[in-house]
Amino acid sequence: MADHRPVVGAGENPLAELELILESDPLIDEVGFIHPTQLASLSGEEGVDAPGPKNPRFWSRDGKLGISTEVLLPLYKEARRAFFDAVRDFRTRCGSGGDGGDGGVGSEVMKHSRALLLVSSDFGTAWNSRKLVASKEESFSMYMDELRLSELILSYSPKSDQAWSHRRWVIKRIAGQTSSLPEIIMKESELVEKIAERSKMNYRAWNHRCWLVSYMTKERVMYELKESKTWAGLHVADSSCFNYRRRLMTRILEDLCCKDGVSSVDYSFEVYQCWKDELDWDEILIKRYIGREGLWLYRRFLSLCWIRHFTTHAHSTSCNSNYIAEQTTDPSFFLDKELDLVGSSLVVQDDHFDDFQAQALYSTTYILWLAKQMPSPLEIELRQRLTARNMNDLLSEFCPNSSFLCGSSAEDTK
Repeated sequence: MADHRPVVGAGENPLAELELILESDPLIDEVGFIHPTQLASLSGEEGVDAPGPKNPRFWSRDGKLGISTEVLLPLYKEARRAFFDAVRDFRTRCGSGGDGGDGGVGSEVMKHSRALLLVSSDFGTAWNSRKLVASKEESFSMYMDELRLSELILSYSPKSDQAWSHRRWVIKRIAGQTSSLPEIIMKESELVEKIAERSKMNYRAWNHRCWLVSYMTKERVMYELKESKTWAGLHVADSSCFNYRRRLMTRILEDLCCKDGVSSVDYSFEVYQCWKDELDWDEILIKRYIGREGLWLYRRFLSLCWIRHFTTHAHSTSCNSNYIAEQTTDPSFFLDKELDLVGSSLVVQDDHFDDFQAQALYSTTYILWLAKQMPSPLEIELRQRLTARNMNDLLSEFCPNSSFLCGSSAEDTK
């Protein structure tokens, strides 16, 4: 990999200096903005004496690019001016009947927009101009360059809407043009996880990963579900990663549905076990991390799908296992499991910690919500089980609105 020192020879023009660095090292994969004193210190550590500038504006080494904060404003102004000049020439060339690429006009737009986006990541006009030039070229290598550029920008601006949107645009363009799409999707998923590790609560990154699921094969979906489990278990406060798992689980069900939306008769043991394992795992997390609302919200999704697909449609299971048949045809088994979980969550072990109070509240609202999702016979059965377990007073304590579940038999007949 190229080993660059502070660049000289570009005069007083910071734009020319930056573009010279980018052209001489196309493998730069990370950029950061550094205070001038720190930049000078980095240069001094390399042993750069007289040949280098006294106050360097850029530093590049081992694929990393540092830009002095002192040069940001003049660099932005110069890059913006050069970019709009290039766009004007490009439009003139296209309007005169050319393809926009003659004379390198298109390449000028790409060169100056790249520098502009490095200092202003959400400059929408620059992103749109790159889309226009790339769509005229229809070059696979150019689309790969777009992915590399947006990844470089995400290295310092991981929540850039425009950068994530640009990546989705590129993937849509190449989806039908290359056989390496599965590998690209795999790298995209890995990129999101890497960015999410250093940029907490990054909804935009996880939303991008959810979008990728529609391009994944069934095998890839199952792999992602397995591999993301550890990460989710260590970041239970980040609800975005559970939204991603919800998208993966939904995709599994989508693969089992016909085009008209009617559930398929083939609920395999693999799918059943996948859902059961997810419910069991979520229960473990709920008991381990007290008072985490995201875990209860994720359980709502899992429970609703269980009721709709593995309880009310239990007759459609094609697996020959008697064990599965017994569990899916008897909703009482599911209700017992959920009531055991809620019952243990209603026991406040220490009044001094709000987490236990929150756990009791979330479990109460969960069981209230669950009752509303069930058919009338199951709702009545749930009321009876709550009474039999003497849970009515506890539910009323943490949520007065739960009284409708604990009503008298006269109210049940209304």
